[in-house]
Amino acid sequence: MIVKKAVVFKSPDLTKMIEVVIDHRTKIYIPAGSDVEEARNKYLYRNAEKRNKQ
Repeated sequence: MIVKKAVVFKSPDLTKMIEVVIDHRTKIYIPAGSDVEEARNKYLYRNAEKRNKQ
């Protein structure tokens, strides 16, 4: 008989993170102390690269 273990998801602590608004529908969370503009630019660059591949 196989015994399955319960799946445990460890969520990050949002009190230690900063919310960055990308557009009216998109928000990302970055560690406190990180550069907001850099995170926004990285996100937008990655999305643009994904669209260019298709």
